[in-house]
Amino acid sequence: MDSAALPDVEGGLFDAHLHIIAPGFPLIPNQGYLPDFFTVDDYLARARPLGITGGAVVSGSFQGFDQTYLLDALARLGPGFVGVTQLPADTPDDVILGLDSKGVRAVRFNLQRGGSEDVSQLERMALRVHELCGWHVELYVANRHLAGLRALLARLPRVSIDHLGLTAEGFDDLLWLVERGIKVKATGFGRCDFDVAEALRRIDAVNPEALMFGTDLPCTRAPRGFSYEDMALLSTTVVKSAQFVMAGNAIATYAPSLQT
Repeated sequence: MDSAALPDVEGGLFDAHLHIIAPGFPLIPNQGYLPDFFTVDDYLARARPLGITGGAVVSGSFQGFDQTYLLDALARLGPGFVGVTQLPADTPDDVILGLDSKGVRAVRFNLQRGGSEDVSQLERMALRVHELCGWHVELYVANRHLAGLRALLARLPRVSIDHLGLTAEGFDDLLWLVERGIKVKATGFGRCDFDVAEALRRIDAVNPEALMFGTDLPCTRAPRGFSYEDMALLSTTVVKSAQFVMAGNAIATYAPSLQT
């Protein structure tokens, strides 16, 4: 794939969704699954040639409520990288503020795989972390399940949804939420059961500030992993807003201090 297919983004690309799975930190089998290790060095070896200079390390179902791996990863990755963690609802304020000081910027609810707090705590936690330190909430959820969550998600201060919402069923519910300011990660294309290019066009047409590029590396349990062609597809599908999709939208969401 010709590198000319990618936008020249000043300051580099921002990877809105990546995982670090390092030896020496707790892992919890999820439905019998444990991932292979994927260290900071492994990630940087893949990311640097792509022009990625920052990103969001996202806690997976198999990492539960462990923060030690995330803080270690952020320290190793350095400036430009932030964290998305999973927290129990009874986490004290001082713990959340301490994580914020280390670069954590969001809390994740994994409705697809589990390993996070129950969705019944979503509204209370979303409001609490936003008021406390400006965090948003991220949902790993299939579009087919959004109908029952639409009203709740629309009234939360800041929300993002992983992997384009995965399913064609319920995609109109996703668009309804995008129209109301919810962000969508342009990640995990191999996980989706629809025409990804058409989905990208429709989301971008509703709100060009919604889409956030991510690699989803190392793509655990994905039917097809990330490829360079995914980046080219994204940037050539949303040509007018490609620079925002590849960096600006995510930086505004995760790390506004990096904006020039």
